[in-house]
Amino acid sequence: MELIYNGKSKTDIIELSKKMVKKCSINNFEKDNILIYGDNFVGLGLLLEKYIGKIDLIYIDPPFNTDQIFYVTESRSNSISKGKHGIVAYSDKMNLETYLEFLRERLIIMRELLSDKGSIYLHIDYKVGHYVKIIMDEVFGFSNFKNDITRIKSNPKNFYRKAYGNEKDLILFYAKKYSENIWNDIKIPLDINEIEERFSKVDSDGRHYTTIPLHAPGSTKNGNTSKPWRGIPVPEGRHWRTDPSEFDKLDSLGLIEWSSTGNPRIKKYADEHKGKKIQDIWRFKDPQKPLYPTQKNSKMIEQIILQSSEENSIILDCFAGGGTTLKCAEKLGRKWIGMDSSNVSIETIKKQFDINDYDFIKL
Repeated sequence: MELIYNGKSKTDIIELSKKMVKKCSINNFEKDNILIYGDNFVGLGLLLEKYIGKIDLIYIDPPFNTDQIFYVTESRSNSISKGKHGIVAYSDKMNLETYLEFLRERLIIMRELLSDKGSIYLHIDYKVGHYVKIIMDEVFGFSNFKNDITRIKSNPKNFYRKAYGNEKDLILFYAKKYSENIWNDIKIPLDINEIEERFSKVDSDGRHYTTIPLHAPGSTKNGNTSKPWRGIPVPEGRHWRTDPSEFDKLDSLGLIEWSSTGNPRIKKYADEHKGKKIQDIWRFKDPQKPLYPTQKNSKMIEQIILQSSEENSIILDCFAGGGTTLKCAEKLGRKWIGMDSSNVSIETIKKQFDINDYDFIKL
């Protein structure tokens, strides 16, 4: 799969990046965490010598090609503005072809840096997301596509325009190798409404529970799961969920509820529920008072890190912005590498870390 557009380079991106790195005078990395100030094309190339195949997780929130300039206004307590005043945080002005090539070049290097068990999450706007999906298919392979995640970013809007309101953006999730990516299968606890709906019964101790049949679909011809238990036959086309001797143990513990007609059902308690699987629609709204333009929800970043990395994994964010990914990585015991070309970004990040916690490199 390939997207054709004007200005698409046939140059060996990796070699070009290495040549640009040679023009820089840079000390060796000494610490686990690295902050790089400058063009991330050069910064990514700088990592090639030491970090090929070493990075377990990449999360990036690149410019969305919005044709805007974002400012930070010190006089208004670091408020974020799109107006033409304040300090420029970053410019997001490129034509579509230039933007796509800008992104593709960097993704090619990121692919080399990912470990075989690594994943990349690319956060992007709905206006260009379909183009970027094809770029991602080209660079990482369609077969390594995992999810297109819809992220609810804000409350519903009521601005007048001849179109529907927009309260979402998207995250493209790919693995380096489809069947080998780190996946911790973290769960989300049920909220109180879900508990009351799904576990509507309450016992004498105030614990919410529900009941399920002792049997499950599918018949068996041999074995105890096809034999009667306490004189109760298995319904046609069904089998006992487990060896009936286990039902005796559950009953002795008070974990089988008997109806007035003698029908037994297994009790399942809400406080023993392991949580629900995370789906592909996320509700993580942006902070109302961000430290940096387009700062994302830290709980969302933590969820990504917990799901797709291990302790001591290296996390890379080469569009680091206000440093949310880096802070979350450190909080969760991961190593981090951050990059940005904005002085506002770098200064924002520096304020959140002890200078002794990272190597700082200015390209």
